[in-house]
Amino acid sequence: MIKKINKRMVLGVQYDGSLWKGWQKQCHGKTIQNIIEDALKKFLLIPIKITCASRTDSGVHALEQIVHFDTVLKRSNISWIRGINNFLPYSIVIIWVYEISTLSLISLNIFKNNKETKNIFHARFSAISRKYCYLLYNHPIRLPLLYKKFGWVYSPLNLQRMRLGANYLIGINDFTSFRSSECQAKSPICNIYKFNIEKHGNFFILSLCANSFLHHMVRNIIGSLIIIGNSKKEPEWILELLKNKNRNKAGPTFMADGLYLVKIKYSSKWKLPQESIFKKWFKNISKNFF
Repeated sequence: MIKKINKRMVLGVQYDGSLWKGWQKQCHGKTIQNIIEDALKKFLLIPIKITCASRTDSGVHALEQIVHFDTVLKRSNISWIRGINNFLPYSIVIIWVYEISTLSLISLNIFKNNKETKNIFHARFSAISRKYCYLLYNHPIRLPLLYKKFGWVYSPLNLQRMRLGANYLIGINDFTSFRSSECQAKSPICNIYKFNIEKHGNFFILSLCANSFLHHMVRNIIGSLIIIGNSKKEPEWILELLKNKNRNKAGPTFMADGLYLVKIKYSSKWKLPQESIFKKWFKNISKNFF
């Protein structure tokens, strides 16, 4: 199927995921994709279908999700931002807009057949890597001010043990033990480029960067690392889990509360105005709480 597109609009989106049933569109309408598409329809008076870079689960937040849609309509960037935000709840906001112009005749199936297409931007298939961070509060008493924004573990965690366990996950691995039974990915193979764990007082920041992530993969990894941090398993247990390829052998899926989609990396040729200010968001959190 072929259609003519004048331009592809790319959006940077930030949201509080605690109020929504995840990203992906559902019939009940309480998802982030539903809400943004409804806002676009109200603003433009025509239905619009959007595509995102990384589908977040229920309760997961985003500092900068990337979305695209196709249109022939013309608006200034500020008009797009204000117009869409006017119809969005306070928990979801468009932080920037970028126009990629003159996409001539494009096959709607081109990305399904060739993910390496170089001349057409696609929020998902053009992504080089995705970065997630998990914010964890480790204290015997929970802190209500952090409710739904941080994960919480009451028993003491050992930073060095967790780092040793995390190191075994870096590289190309089969993450079957860390994918949910509902995962629709064709392959369980992912490449984790970086996995850093920092501790500031009673707070932990776990940062993962990979080419892609499986359904519940980050939360399942966190669940297993907490078991290691609690000294219930040795760091080398991670190697067993990777080898066994059995989800039932790994730790439980940890709460979504502290998980954030932080950054989607693209080639510089697209010149996306990704907001560097949001890279400092966690440092600002540090100043206020650590």
